[in-house]
Amino acid sequence: MKNKRFIYKSVAVLLLTGISFGAVSCDKGNLEDVKNTGTFDSGNYFKNEEQAFSGLVATYDMLRKYAGGFENMVTFFNGASDDFYSGGGNSSDGAGIQGFSNYSINPIIMPASYWKDYYQGIAKANLLLDRIPNANMNDQTRKRFIAEAKVLRSLYYFELLRMFRNIPMILKPVLATDDFYNIPQEDPAKVYAQIEADIVSALPDLMMVPSGASEKGRITQGTAHAILGKIYLYDKKNAEAAAQFEMVNGTPGQTSQYGYKLVSNFADLWKVDNKFTTESVLEVMHTNVSNADWPFWGSGKDEGNSVNVMLGIKSYGRVANVPNNDAPDLYASWGFNPVTDDLFNFMQGDPRLDATIFNGKKFKEEGKITYSPGYKDTGYFLNKYLPRNADKSNLPGPTELNFRQNYIAIRLADTYLMEAEALGGTGARAQALLDAVRARVGLASVPVSLQAIKDERRRELAGEGHRWFDLVRWGDAPAKLGTRGFKTGKNEILPIPFNELTNTVLKQNSGY
Repeated sequence: MKNKRFIYKSVAVLLLTGISFGAVSCDKGNLEDVKNTGTFDSGNYFKNEEQAFSGLVATYDMLRKYAGGFENMVTFFNGASDDFYSGGGNSSDGAGIQGFSNYSINPIIMPASYWKDYYQGIAKANLLLDRIPNANMNDQTRKRFIAEAKVLRSLYYFELLRMFRNIPMILKPVLATDDFYNIPQEDPAKVYAQIEADIVSALPDLMMVPSGASEKGRITQGTAHAILGKIYLYDKKNAEAAAQFEMVNGTPGQTSQYGYKLVSNFADLWKVDNKFTTESVLEVMHTNVSNADWPFWGSGKDEGNSVNVMLGIKSYGRVANVPNNDAPDLYASWGFNPVTDDLFNFMQGDPRLDATIFNGKKFKEEGKITYSPGYKDTGYFLNKYLPRNADKSNLPGPTELNFRQNYIAIRLADTYLMEAEALGGTGARAQALLDAVRARVGLASVPVSLQAIKDERRRELAGEGHRWFDLVRWGDAPAKLGTRGFKTGKNEILPIPFNELTNTVLKQNSGY
């Protein structure tokens, strides 16, 4: 009998009981507070706007993969870059993140969630897109829901392409009668073409800007243009990418047509309650209202930001009776992603240094703090996401799982620099884009070039989960990561988790 493992586990859920929309928490029009609708028979659901909206919210939920759960995108890809180590308690604390950091990653220890979670998001989008045409609802609202679902599905496919490259493309619900064991991997070029076309078709039906606070976090035209520009950039369609980013960015340093503008103070981006600033293009909401607990941590029903507790410092404490102790009051945590000496040295003299890196070594030498060194400890920690005691949840649920700092997946400084890169790192507009990012933190202009853009991205976006993908896209990964064990022609993509291959037609990626 065939092993009941197949392309994505949510197919099984759909076939047996339907999707669980769980503790989705969204109010109508907002992605923060919807009541639990439980599981359902998909054949008898999506009858009206309320049910369609709950399906859309469930599709949005997979955005929390970036910073939710132990197996999140940020800490995993930080740990494999040249800017961070895996960290944690010891060399076996999380086989996947440790293996990726030292490039011993293989199909057995590759966390399956990076494959299956995005396919669950795709399955939810497919079901919504299949059922919503027959729902009893306003046509304009229906078109908007369809457009948002298409953009989300395209984003999830893009993340799978970046990680695994050779993936199946499924655009409709998989039924019990379908031979889901024999769905082959698609040519990556065809997947790119599909998701690019889907976003183009969705753009006219998206709202231009959020109409109010209740719309924050939803896909807008500006968000979709930014996602499409990023997809084009990775698809090596630089002219198309630059055109999309120009619509998002407008005049460098000024407010764009979508209301985007660089915030004046870089450090303000990392204040926990400073959500949805003018710089936010795609922001993932995290709250403590789901009262996340260990039994369902990382299941999609929890809404806390796990990056905070993962990156926090082990056994951290402020030393009592030290006069004028200016050490921050941090929540003692798990010690993942210690900053490399290389990044710390690279950022010396940069105005963003203190907002980016917490120099625990200095405070410890001054006798102001104590902490237990984690694996690969350097004394330097990513300040952008360090958990403060002032930010602990006052609601039920373990403190560790209920930090509420949002994760900004795409922000304006990022799109400025991606546009400058797409322009080839040359010309007046590329210069203006680079200058705007530097001027925001008080830095003088430097001549624009691809190397200047690479250096600026490293400083501006440090620790936000982009560096590994940047190195691979630029072809710089072998030089930067070779001492870690990175092998050209293999480690540009990840191994497909072993259990996803069992009794299917899927082929493992080369070298694994």
